[in-house]
Amino acid sequence: MGILDFLTGEFIDVIHWTDDTRDTMVWRFEREDHEIKYGAKLTVREGQAAVFVHEGQLADTFMPGLYMLETNNMPILTTLQHWDHGFKSPFKSEIYYVSTRRFTDLKWGTKNPIMLRDPEFGPTRIRAYGTYTVKVTDPGRFLIEVVGTDGEFTMDEISYQIRNIIVQEFSRVIANSGIPVLDMAANTGDLGKLVATRISETIAAYGLTLPELYIENISLPPAVEKALDERTSRGLTGSLDEHFRYKAGESLTQPGSAAGSAMGMGMGAGMGMQMGGMMGGQPGPWGRAPSAPPAPPPAPVEHVWHLAKGGESSGPYSKADLGRMAGKGELERDTWVWTQGQDGWKRAEDVDELAQLFTVLPPPPPEGA
Repeated sequence: MGILDFLTGEFIDVIHWTDDTRDTMVWRFEREDHEIKYGAKLTVREGQAAVFVHEGQLADTFMPGLYMLETNNMPILTTLQHWDHGFKSPFKSEIYYVSTRRFTDLKWGTKNPIMLRDPEFGPTRIRAYGTYTVKVTDPGRFLIEVVGTDGEFTMDEISYQIRNIIVQEFSRVIANSGIPVLDMAANTGDLGKLVATRISETIAAYGLTLPELYIENISLPPAVEKALDERTSRGLTGSLDEHFRYKAGESLTQPGSAAGSAMGMGMGAGMGMQMGGMMGGQPGPWGRAPSAPPAPPPAPVEHVWHLAKGGESSGPYSKADLGRMAGKGELERDTWVWTQGQDGWKRAEDVDELAQLFTVLPPPPPEGA
């Protein structure tokens, strides 16, 4: 082996990249003055691509494999560079390594609530968050459109822009889906795939794709969630009367509440009266029980009424409300009414309690009067 062959072997470049950061998307191979020698060995590993840039122009893209940078396997070099002979003619070019693996466990979330029209709650707001993955599909386009001449480009430099695109597309998909908020939890998988597809169409211009997007949670404002919890509790208690009794009983059990204090005072007063009777010589619980006063008659039940007109119902109204409505002509004799315990809808004039609300017209005046 001659001295020239030996020196040529000693000065041949070995170009490769091993990433130990897990967040670097693009790394530029550094050489002083960007001089890469003829015959250099270029190693591209799985999950990588190498972009060859010559004098500011993208010349070629290398996928995984081992390459010799020579004119016989890089015909483009013959048009870009006039070669002398041997290793004495380095060419000034740049090689950028682009990671083509998936960047996983990236976070996204709605910074502000999303306004939408829910078929059950009406206009409401929701928040959502989750994770997504990003992958470079076109290294050359990604280098031109996003990276530029950055020698080390990380995922953090583009994640904010991608998150903005995710929130924009997520808001658009959710608003047009027509899925009730209460059913969104059962459709997060399909929603995630739909949003990922829409986002991939947008970021394809950057040489990127979004293989996966996961929706971990969709939440309502606290006030709406509180109202939903109360509605659920009311549904468990049954009718409206039972709900009122439930709420009243619940208030009695709350320590420090006015109702609880009043109940405690009542019990204390009752025990004091019993002890006072015992001190006065009246028979106690171990003697003849004192005669209890007769119980007062039960208070009359105040009905609330519902009205039906034009296929829709309204109410509830008290009897006083109906009296005012009858005076204004809003309640007529043939108006359909219903109250709890009544067997179906009836006309107002057929209900004894309401018939008295309608003024009986006097007979016509006598002749000559």
